[in-house]
Amino acid sequence: MIQLLYIFIVRRSSQRMSAGRLKNASVAIEDLLKEYDIRLRPSFGSEPLLLDIEIRLASFDSISEVNMDYTLTLYLNQYWRDDRLVFGNQSEEMTLTGEIIDKFWLPDTFFPNDKSAYLHDVTEKNKMIRLNGNGEILYGMRFTSTLACMMDLRRYPLDRQNCTVEVESYGYTQADVIMRWKNGRESILDLDKVQLPQFTITGYDTISYGLYLATGVYQRLSLSFILQRNIGYFLFQTYLPSILIVMLSWVSFWINHEATSARVALGITTVLTMTTISTGVRSSLPRISYVKAIDIYLVMCFVFVFAALLEYAAVNYLYWGTRAKKRKRKKEENHTKRESHTDYELVEEGGGRASPILSLRSCTPVNRRLTTATTSFDENCLTRRNNLMVDTQPPRIRPILRGTPGFYSSIINRNPRQQRMNRLLNHLRTRVVNIRHHIPHVQDVNDIDKWSRLCFPILFILFNAIYWPYYIARP
Repeated sequence: MIQLLYIFIVRRSSQRMSAGRLKNASVAIEDLLKEYDIRLRPSFGSEPLLLDIEIRLASFDSISEVNMDYTLTLYLNQYWRDDRLVFGNQSEEMTLTGEIIDKFWLPDTFFPNDKSAYLHDVTEKNKMIRLNGNGEILYGMRFTSTLACMMDLRRYPLDRQNCTVEVESYGYTQADVIMRWKNGRESILDLDKVQLPQFTITGYDTISYGLYLATGVYQRLSLSFILQRNIGYFLFQTYLPSILIVMLSWVSFWINHEATSARVALGITTVLTMTTISTGVRSSLPRISYVKAIDIYLVMCFVFVFAALLEYAAVNYLYWGTRAKKRKRKKEENHTKRESHTDYELVEEGGGRASPILSLRSCTPVNRRLTTATTSFDENCLTRRNNLMVDTQPPRIRPILRGTPGFYSSIINRNPRQQRMNRLLNHLRTRVVNIRHHIPHVQDVNDIDKWSRLCFPILFILFNAIYWPYYIARP
């Protein structure tokens, strides 16, 4: 019975204390705000206000290379001291939310590199203010912000980016408010818990500096993240398919050069596939003027694929060109043989009768029937041939120059530019002929395919041996 009475007395006393404390807190707030001027900063007219900043990272939502920005959700905590709000000792504190927050002076903190942001309001607006009895104030909020990040994509996707969170007072200069990190690098909390799908946070740094503007000198805080891009996604989506397409184009070197449809279809398919891969990569990047690392790799893969198609064009040209030359040479030989055979058939026939064609008049009997002729017939024939010989050479025509002998030569030689041009053309013709003589003659078009089977893989391996160490090992 005594114990029950004691519990009842304790409960009644705690309820009285809670009611009294609540009544005292309400009275304290009313007393604090009675002569409180929200328009004036703390310590107005004396030393600058020290404003400490602390950031707790909630998540990295996205990073966009096209828009050059990134989105993150964070908790921003601001600490300062206001002597006008002293209501007790340091151990006493009051946490206030809702509309009453707007009745206190708040710093005009903003993010200079912010593009867009919104304050979370589920289920209520995610902000609060905590008052300590000695006048220390904590003002915290939770929001999501999209911040600009100017990226250097020359080494994309083997790149490393440096993105920053800039914090500054919009209206108060260093003469009024001095912003600083609360605990230096330790002011950034929960960074090790943040994970990104395409990046790894390899480090961060906190910086504080003064910014000189036309309206004064402002204190700016900067939090910089070092983001290393993960190559796994691009390795399986871009690099490995490009390597396989290049290797697929080498299959044509083992196909018979007479299978035109197969080799042409394979070459065109690989070229179009490389074009599709390049288009897909460019669609996810901004239209920048400089060359990226992935552009170099895709262009070289396209060059190898296109060179394989041109290799078959050279093989096909040499093969059919050689066959055409052989047919033409054989046709000329057959034509020469037919003409020679006709010349031997058109001979003199009969006793003393000569051929009506002067060029075919011969005293040498080709026909077997004339082999038994007498020597006198040969001598008579020789005499008649000498008497009937006709000069078949055309008459020589000599130009008759009238007037001054040097007139025509001056017309020909009075244009020195044309002479220099002629000399240059002759020199180029000579060089082309010399180069053509030094080019080795391909006896068999299959040799081109044999050399391509060796040269193309070696050159591609050499390119990869230079590309990957340059962009990975180099910082």
